[in-house]
Amino acid sequence: MENATDRRTPTTEAGPPAPTEKRTGPGDPSTRNTAVLVSFTAITNLADGVTKVVLPLMATGLTDSPAQVAGVGLTLTLPWLLVALHVGVLVDRFDRRVLLWIADIARMLVVASLLFLAVRDAVTLPSLYVGGFVLGVAEVVALTSAATLVPSAVAPAGQERANAWVAGAETVCNEFCGPFVGGLLVAAGASVALGWTGAGYLVGTLILVLLVGRFRPKADDTRPTGTVNQRIAEGVRFLWQQRLLRLMALALTVLSACWGAWLALMPLVATSLMGLDAREYGILLSALGAGGLVGALTVTTVNRLLGRRWAMFADLVGTAAMVATPVLSTNLWVVAAGAFLGGMGGILWTVNSRTLSQRLVPDAMFGRYNAAARLFSWGAMPLGAGLVGVLAEWFGIRAAFAVFTVATLVIIVPFLRTVTPQALSEAEASPARD
Repeated sequence: MENATDRRTPTTEAGPPAPTEKRTGPGDPSTRNTAVLVSFTAITNLADGVTKVVLPLMATGLTDSPAQVAGVGLTLTLPWLLVALHVGVLVDRFDRRVLLWIADIARMLVVASLLFLAVRDAVTLPSLYVGGFVLGVAEVVALTSAATLVPSAVAPAGQERANAWVAGAETVCNEFCGPFVGGLLVAAGASVALGWTGAGYLVGTLILVLLVGRFRPKADDTRPTGTVNQRIAEGVRFLWQQRLLRLMALALTVLSACWGAWLALMPLVATSLMGLDAREYGILLSALGAGGLVGALTVTTVNRLLGRRWAMFADLVGTAAMVATPVLSTNLWVVAAGAFLGGMGGILWTVNSRTLSQRLVPDAMFGRYNAAARLFSWGAMPLGAGLVGVLAEWFGIRAAFAVFTVATLVIIVPFLRTVTPQALSEAEASPARD
């Protein structure tokens, strides 16, 4: 899932080019930089997608405890709750490309360490937890830094296209190709999968050398005033005072928690309840990415046919289907269909909620609003992962998913009462971004 300003894809909002701006062409540095950023995003997100399959499946070979297996998924997402805001300050102080290199080096060191342990048959749950947490922190640094590279590397006339290509590469590689490839690689052995992942991060690191330009914040850039906590508090207050934004944030908290729960516990569901092998599990996860890809390609058509309100409502239905299907069936294709609906709904929500936030949030507040919104979305994912592990440990896997299904259905009524045609019309006409 994603918050009102960003999905698992880092993008930077770009206004229309000024009349005097030069268009990008084949010989322009922006064209080269766009190709480099898209290639880097595709390769590293493919490696990320493989990692998200490998680590939880390695945990299922060490324990049958739902809580302990879910803990691996928790470590991969917990850094978004703990360090994302501080990483944002870091990105505003140092060279963004250097930060990407540091993140990839950290990833390679973790993968190399786990590969060494796997070869010696010495992998333990604590090693997976530590490795998962470091990989999660590196992902926060990488995605936050990458979000700031586009305006530095690409001329304004080409930024919209660059953002679209980068977003598409992340969606397809992280959620569609990555899990599928990960399932195939794990079938050949954890060591093979880890070796391939490390090679992917290495290639991504080398590709960044080809970027042309200066990626350190300018000395005369406007610096934030006040402490980080003070700026976060201001953003939270603004969010809470806007009824539509408040509902979107609260609904997203539930939806993101469902995603965190599903991703954390599905490895154990796949192996213990559904009897899937690594390749089939990769197919199951790929259904999420396939749904997201279809959602990205059809969001304009869906909005035209159904309207923004019902397009966002589709995410409530899709997420409910995603967490309900493991309760109702152990058939691979039934559960994959639920995952497909969840992935498609997530994109429909992301695109529409991002558009609404751009109408309602002033430019001067947008960064702080984005930070506050991330607390509700990314922060809810590790909480959902932790809660589903505890519920599954106490009451069973199906009961745990049933709780999240009910939670999703509960927010339907407040959503329909708040996200009304009148509220959406007022948001569309809002002059906040002017």
